[in-house]
Amino acid sequence: MTSFLKSDRSRAVAFWLFAVAALVTAMVVVGGATRLTGSGLSITEWKPIKGVIPPLNLAEWQAEFARYRQIPQYQQLNRGMSLGQFQSIYWWEWSHRLLGRLLGVAFLVPFVWFAVRREINRRMAWRLAILFVLGGLQGAVGWWMVASGLEGRLYVAPERLMIHLGLAFALLGALVWTAMDAWAGWARQTLPSPWGGRALGLVGLIYVQVLLGALVAGNHAGLVYNDWPLMGGRLFPADYAAQGLWATLAHSQGAVQLHHRLMAYLVLMVALAFAWTASRATYLARESKTLGGVLAAAVVIQALLGIATLMTAVPPALGMVHQLMAAIVFSLAVAFAWRVRRI
Repeated sequence: MTSFLKSDRSRAVAFWLFAVAALVTAMVVVGGATRLTGSGLSITEWKPIKGVIPPLNLAEWQAEFARYRQIPQYQQLNRGMSLGQFQSIYWWEWSHRLLGRLLGVAFLVPFVWFAVRREINRRMAWRLAILFVLGGLQGAVGWWMVASGLEGRLYVAPERLMIHLGLAFALLGALVWTAMDAWAGWARQTLPSPWGGRALGLVGLIYVQVLLGALVAGNHAGLVYNDWPLMGGRLFPADYAAQGLWATLAHSQGAVQLHHRLMAYLVLMVALAFAWTASRATYLARESKTLGGVLAAAVVIQALLGIATLMTAVPPALGMVHQLMAAIVFSLAVAFAWRVRRI
């Protein structure tokens, strides 16, 4: 592994990892579009290599459409769909999978290049290898999620969607953190203050909020209780409880929307409190204070977007912007947590 030892600081590596993080964000947004347009089950087979080539003629399109007509979503929800309508949803899912393949190439090829040029040291190399494995696992989990909607369901299982999105955000956060390490080098001295733990706690809260949002999306819970701040004119949804604890937590539309709302309020209060206290902390660097303020502003914008998205019954464009903003907020939280640990 000595061939990996050159420096713990490389702006070129940092730019590459930030670019990969941007691709992950694009995948999150396009993945949101596949859900909002009902496109996620339009490709019923997993062909990691051959699947990169879409249908090229009418016969191939008809064969692909025939496979889609065998699943419950078509038979119970989209019966009578035309070939043209099928093609419109197919392209969303195909684009999502293509982005996943491009992401793998965009990570692996530069990794080999930087390793050969000794632009990454041993510690960085091991971390990047773990990120590559995590990215590959994300593809497998994506198919596991899709498979849940091919038999006996109209849509994918919400809990599998939550795991799929959760892995994507874990990968995004790790990429941002590692890119910042590459930009500045490994920390020689960390700040002896409670801010490191506090900031990581906020990252955890935002991550949980992302998971709760996935359950809202998976249960189509944004299409009910479209008033705010009440839910159907009440503080507590009438249909909160389902058959059992797990069914309530993961499958009740009223419950998952309420939990997402409550966590949003908590994240908003914590982010604003952190921005205020950070601005008054004399031992924090200016960059930390600026990041805290930008993060709080982004959380406010995201909260307003969430309210607007809910009250307009989740139009696809607004839903995609809401998902994009979630990735931005999470990335800013990771950057803030990274920065407050540095002197």
